[in-house]
Amino acid sequence: MAERVASLLKFADPDRTADGSARASIPFVGLRTLWINTGTLCNIECAHCYIESSPSNDRLAHFTLAEFLPFLAEAKAMGASEIGFTGGEPFLNKDLLAMAGEALDAGLDVLILTNAMRPMMRPRTQATLLELLRAHGRRLKLRVSIDHYTEERHDAERGAQGFAETLKGFLWLIDNGFCVSVAGRKLWDETEAAREGYRSLFRRLGAGLNADDPAELVLFPEMDAAKDTPEITAACWGILNKTPESVMCATSRMVVKRRSADPTVLACTLIPYDESFEMGANLAAATHAVKLNHPHCSRFCVLGGASCSPSA
Repeated sequence: MAERVASLLKFADPDRTADGSARASIPFVGLRTLWINTGTLCNIECAHCYIESSPSNDRLAHFTLAEFLPFLAEAKAMGASEIGFTGGEPFLNKDLLAMAGEALDAGLDVLILTNAMRPMMRPRTQATLLELLRAHGRRLKLRVSIDHYTEERHDAERGAQGFAETLKGFLWLIDNGFCVSVAGRKLWDETEAAREGYRSLFRRLGAGLNADDPAELVLFPEMDAAKDTPEITAACWGILNKTPESVMCATSRMVVKRRSADPTVLACTLIPYDESFEMGANLAAATHAVKLNHPHCSRFCVLGGASCSPSA
């Protein structure tokens, strides 16, 4: 009974863990990456999507160019070096490439997370991507989600024929000289040894990516809310040989737009629906420390050692 009560208390108090220890927090050291959630609509519905994106989930509405521009100006003034666009599937947002173009023109790098499927492969979208590539080169980056290096497991997560369709888009990007990386997952109890499987896939496709480079192949830990994970206390940094400044929310923020609401700044990309992690209506209001009182803070960022940002 005591263990069950302790489990229910975990992550509940922003200042103290269930055993009364001081909870770890992350100081804001400066904005490096501003993430924009372009909306939760997606052309597919994955079996284990942490944000529950689907063709019908519009809990986060499509972000518009007009809403983006003030945040871009503020991010640039704060010294940010990159803008990341995530979803949902960003290429379903009609303003995506206009927003990307504005960010690139402002001198910031742009990273777009995509499944590289039909929304990206529409002829008009391809033409605009090529225009941005010619104008800005490798400052435009695309990270393609290939959940597993085998067709069977990728399609088990993303649906029949998903692997083939994603590889078609992935190879179009490679063949046209875009700066491309891949996001894989450890959904099947994979370890870093999975890089060998991706290495074989890249070699077979002639993709030219280095599977050993974490910037070219990101392997994300899973965020299964049903699985227990330890709380992170202030004393954990020395035990883990990590620093608070190495965690993603030390240098990044995300902006979302909920339905029928103005855009709001969140602590990170992983907790889009938890209103307790809202930080304000603009970036200037979002510079306070982030308290690690969500399970994803533990399993993904601290113990998982992961970051959505390529420069983190």
